[in-house]
Amino acid sequence: MTTPQDLLAPETSMTAVSLLVGDLDAMTAYYRDVIALDVLDVAAPSEQPGAGRTGASVVLGRRGTPIVVLRHAPDLPRAGRGQAGLFHTAILFEDREGLAAAVASVATQVPGSYVGSADHLVSLAFYFTDPEGNGIELYWDRERTAWQWDGSRPRMDTLPLDPNAFLGAHLTDDGLEHPRTGSAGVGHVHLQVGDVDLARSFYVDALGFEVTGLMHGALFVAAGGYHHHMAMNTWNSAGAGPRASSLGLGEVAIVVPARDDLGALAARLTHHGVAVRDDGAALAFEDPWSNLIRVSAEG
Repeated sequence: MTTPQDLLAPETSMTAVSLLVGDLDAMTAYYRDVIALDVLDVAAPSEQPGAGRTGASVVLGRRGTPIVVLRHAPDLPRAGRGQAGLFHTAILFEDREGLAAAVASVATQVPGSYVGSADHLVSLAFYFTDPEGNGIELYWDRERTAWQWDGSRPRMDTLPLDPNAFLGAHLTDDGLEHPRTGSAGVGHVHLQVGDVDLARSFYVDALGFEVTGLMHGALFVAAGGYHHHMAMNTWNSAGAGPRASSLGLGEVAIVVPARDDLGALAARLTHHGVAVRDDGAALAFEDPWSNLIRVSAEG
């Protein structure tokens, strides 16, 4: 029987995803000018005790909310298609007008980065690929009162979504001229992994998410009844082992509401044999595929 101590707090949320990038200028330009995020912070290369030299980094987001952290790592190779790691970073927009403005910005400037779109019943989503092959989802959630439920799980599907019809209905003149319309943040993070059952053991049993969906070689998990804060699939990566050092995902960041939640999580991870590092501000640990997860407390 699952107890509250076995679960992440309902208020748990996602925050900025860190990417290791080869061309910092090009990637910054894409997320700033094409995805229409704001540059929130820029850090020069530095020496860190015990960590050696770290590359320059750029934090991008909306209205002060970090969404993507780009860390320069030009000596790393590109990740292979079948390697575990990032499938996509999903950016959640507060309204359809803001989503339409961002989608139009990408479609106008880099139409070749468009991958597809879908109505997932709980959300409307558009998919792209950045210049270094990292997946991006831009989406908007329907109100929870409009979701359909199978017991305690929100019903999700993948239905056709006509991007031209969506833009025709929701793209405003102001959004076309000023694509940085409205608030946005990281809604969920989707990973490539080697095995769904092992992902469930880690992300549900140890980390404390609840299962919200199992379909087509993918696992969807969340806290607090959301449709999913994270997902893991084996569509390109079945059987993949721990990641080799490469460009792509640097870190997945999760926020819990209180320091006590960190303590409960550390105890749960340790019980499940997961090595945890606690620097006083956050817990850092790796999943079975060497994807780095960092969990901090609100504020």
